[in-house]
Amino acid sequence: MTSENGTQVIAIEEHYLDPVIDEKVGGKAGGGPDIRKRLADLTDLRVKEMDAAGIDIQVLSHCPPGAQAFGPEDAAVQAKGVNDRLNETVLANPERFAAFATMPTQDPRGAADELERCVDKLGFKGAMIHGLTTGGLFFDDKRFWPIFERAEQLDVPLYIHPAIPHPDVIKAYYEDYLDDFPGLLTAGWGFTVETATQGIRLVISGVFDAHPGVNIIMGHLGESLPFSLWRINQALSRDGNRPSAFRDTFCEHFYITTSGNFSDPALLCSIQEMGVDRILFSVDYPFVANPPGVKWMEGLSLSAEDKAKILNGNAKRLLRM
Repeated sequence: MTSENGTQVIAIEEHYLDPVIDEKVGGKAGGGPDIRKRLADLTDLRVKEMDAAGIDIQVLSHCPPGAQAFGPEDAAVQAKGVNDRLNETVLANPERFAAFATMPTQDPRGAADELERCVDKLGFKGAMIHGLTTGGLFFDDKRFWPIFERAEQLDVPLYIHPAIPHPDVIKAYYEDYLDDFPGLLTAGWGFTVETATQGIRLVISGVFDAHPGVNIIMGHLGESLPFSLWRINQALSRDGNRPSAFRDTFCEHFYITTSGNFSDPALLCSIQEMGVDRILFSVDYPFVANPPGVKWMEGLSLSAEDKAKILNGNAKRLLRM
């Protein structure tokens, strides 16, 4: 199964919901019944909808909340179980599925060990982190740097995915409008602000100086950061700031995906800022339907070579597929 022009399609931010995690969070993950049905399905319906859209491979990742939502001891147990069950899914259909690991970041060294187990023993392609770790910690905190060290050693990327913002942020920024516009808290804006802030903090934290081989993936065409790179870089270059090559560092260490952001202007901006080799195709299934993403790629005014890079080549190189 390939796109209409015969190009293989690999989608790398495609979610599912582990039944054990679903039970632990009281059935509150995922959203409405149609989305939850698709999150739970890792066989017939999912593959049927992949085939209908022309998607060859999904790189599966757990939907929010991941292990970041639990206490330290519970997170370690849950993450291992999630990863083992996901491995069974991939082994049952290895031509159609690959995987990103869930990591218990509450115990950074334990998380690094779990990442290594998933990559070396299970063949996973990297890991996904959902939002803030319990207690409100951003991922740039130096307590988490053992995870970056291990990812560098393993040569696998870390995918920074949104989750619900900090409760204080919800109260101050969004609460007034959530009755009428609950999506403002998530994909409408809250996810963007929270995840872009993660990205900015990572760049200025020094983690890429300490671990220059680390690669980060961000979805939704970089959570608006490509649009703002010049301005952020210029502002951080003014007197009073510690020297920072923000723009260069971002473009050297970050990859972005098309997940849930099928916009010609946004993609062209991202290509101009980062280069086509830094962009990977994804849909954000099942929060976004498969067909619009594939059809959008088919209609873009890009060369066949550049489309192939986005649809499969960059993923094969970064994820060693």
